[in-house]
Amino acid sequence: MEIIPRKRINWEYKDVPQFYVFKKGEISVLRATDGLVIATLSGQNLFGIAESIQPLRSHILRAETDCTMLRMDASQAHEIISQQDLWKDVAIILAYYTTYLCYRDSVVVQQRTYSIIRGHLIEMSRLPEESRLRTSILDYIQERTHLSRSSILNVMFALKNGGYIDIRRGGYLLEVINLPEKF
Repeated sequence: MEIIPRKRINWEYKDVPQFYVFKKGEISVLRATDGLVIATLSGQNLFGIAESIQPLRSHILRAETDCTMLRMDASQAHEIISQQDLWKDVAIILAYYTTYLCYRDSVVVQQRTYSIIRGHLIEMSRLPEESRLRTSILDYIQERTHLSRSSILNVMFALKNGGYIDIRRGGYLLEVINLPEKF
């Protein structure tokens, strides 16, 4: 499947649960209730394992760039996994996702505004430059938190004026120079 940017991907195709093998591009996992971005991934990945086992549809996928994916009926994927004795590999993938969600919660839940913004700036600094220059700091953080625009902008400009970050016009992160633990 070739997917265009901003297209949302359903967990079912013709009412049949699907597995998606993500081959190329950048894709985000969004919370279904409010569109909050949980994670953005690039490179090969597999989606639909948990969704094919349990009926809860608490998140959706959204392409951020042109993407290439393979789609397979979940029942067929389960059969291959059983035949090839890949359930241990499936468990490893699910453990990785669980660990990532715990990391994400540690960045966002019960943190002060500056700590949340700092965590997301560090996360952004690890992205390829092409990704950083496609999404502004404000948009990146707002899509992933419930922080207000003014809270994010106040911290962002204080960090810029203090020489802690370098920003391109429009609020695009060029570099994290040295973020203090507390601000």
